[in-house]
Amino acid sequence: MHTKDFLSIADLSNTDLQLLLAEAVELKAKGWNHALSDKTLALILEKPSLRTRISFELAMRQLGGQAIYLSPAEVGLGRRESVADIARTLSRYADIIVARTFSQQTLEELGHYADIPVVNALSDEEHPCQCLADLLTILEYKGTLKGLTLAFVGDGNNVAASLALGCGLSGMNFKIASPAGYELNSTIVERAQIMAETSGAEIICNHDPYLAVQGADIVYTDTWTSMGQEAETEKRLKDFIGYQVDSALMAIADRNAIFMHCLPAHRGQEVSEEVIESRVSVVFDQAENRLHAQKAVLVQLLGGAGILPDYR
Repeated sequence: MHTKDFLSIADLSNTDLQLLLAEAVELKAKGWNHALSDKTLALILEKPSLRTRISFELAMRQLGGQAIYLSPAEVGLGRRESVADIARTLSRYADIIVARTFSQQTLEELGHYADIPVVNALSDEEHPCQCLADLLTILEYKGTLKGLTLAFVGDGNNVAASLALGCGLSGMNFKIASPAGYELNSTIVERAQIMAETSGAEIICNHDPYLAVQGADIVYTDTWTSMGQEAETEKRLKDFIGYQVDSALMAIADRNAIFMHCLPAHRGQEVSEEVIESRVSVVFDQAENRLHAQKAVLVQLLGGAGILPDYR
């Protein structure tokens, strides 16, 4: 990787992306090793998460290193202590910072002041680690990324933003259908379209789920109400009527289409029970691949020895 930090999918070149995915495949097959035996990860979670915490802690353990979880009460990013001071302090102790924050600005500030790599484990703007795991999962099921079509149905949120960028970077078409007022950020769309011009992909935004899903190879959705938006739940449930991924919607996708969701899922809201529990659902493969994709990120940023030397 050509950057110190991994804060956005846009931090990657196409070569970086291909290297990370290849390395994730290799690390998944390799299992436990000692690539990062002398490294320590500092894990900061402003938002709780099942998959983020266990996947990063286990990733470091499987790579021979260690992870130290720092709770919100212990850290108090920007409240108990300034972000700048936290970044410089952790740089004296740890080898890498992984942070799940409410604000992308917090991550940018951590990256600016830290002497060690900083990884975005989720912010209000992006979820690049989830995107890498998703691309790895698609690659496993489809054998390629370029030329496929991913249809995202629902809120133009952080997951959708990273997927749009990841598709634009990899040459995969991205179609998103969102209710009025919940569209993908225009800046993200513009960046994804610039990437798509180089890769040959298409980035298409509309309000009709059926237009987005028609013939798609991958159908993806996410919760309608993200963490921190609980006060909007009642309004969102009304605004997203008609955007559930159900059997009728899946029926117009490609006959070999897979269904994806980053979890946690709300059955009966953004996805029907029959779809998420069907044979085309790969949601738990996605969850597992968080571990393997993140191992690749950690090895690349920390320069782990003895892993895929031909790629370095």
